[in-house]
Amino acid sequence: MERVDARGLSCPEPVILTRKAIQKGANEIEVLVDNVTSRENVTRSAEHAGYKVSVSENDGEFTMSLRK
Repeated sequence: MERVDARGLSCPEPVILTRKAIQKGANEIEVLVDNVTSRENVTRSAEHAGYKVSVSENDGEFTMSLRK
């Protein structure tokens, strides 16, 4: 599983880091973000690339599980 820690980063950086993981061919990716905008943008980008996205929230931080 590929892991992307994008906490503290503003868009488009979380999306760019997630796309790099997708381009590596990872079937499962865990993405950590700490704002709603990044969560929405990463979700949109991952779904467009054919991944199913599930999100959990804990104290304002989001853990996103992307699966092909």
